[in-house]
Formats: sequence, C-alpha cells, structure tokens
Amino acid sequence: MDLDRGIRVAVDTGSVTLGSDKSIQALKLGKGKLVIVAENCPEDKREDLDQYSKLSDIPVYNYKGTSVELGSVCGKPFTVATMIIKDPGDSNILEIMG
Repeated sequence: MDLDRGIRVAVDTGSVTLGSDKSIQALKLGKGKLVIVAENCPEDKREDLDQYSKLSDIPVYNYKGTSVELGSVCGKPFTVATMIIKDPGDSNILEIMG
C-alpha cells in the first residue's frame, strides 16, 4: 500500500484531524499518532507543529506534495496543509512510516 492510499484509507476508516489550527490544538493535548504536513504549509504553522510534536513525541512526516494534492488524496474539495492521524482505522500508514 502506498502512502497516498494509506492516507485515504485512514481518512475513510479511521479518525483524522484536518487543518493547521486543529492539528496544533490536538498536538497541544498530545492527541494523535502521526502528523502529515504538505510541503507548502506556511512556515509559522510548520514551526508550531514541529515544536508541539516534539513535546508530544508524535512523529512528523513531510508530505511530498502541495496542500491541494494532500486535500485531493484525502478526498476533500479544499486544501489540507496539515493533518493528524489519530486512529489509522484499516490503514497501515503507521507501519509505512515506521
């Protein structure tokens, strides 16, 4: 299973948080298993995500694509600069990242 399919299955069958602000809130609470960040995520958001992910000990994966592409992979009609996988569902995305 490739990364894009893993993300899509996690969105469809698991629990994810989409969006920079909501992702940062989840990280502050230590909720999540993996952070995925699009390569065009704004620098200030990326710095916050990096800081809080280190404090929460949650790994960050830099997605090789834009927020438009990440939104498309998630099956959403909007851009997704940041997302958190809270529960992978039927996806093996955590094994791919591991």
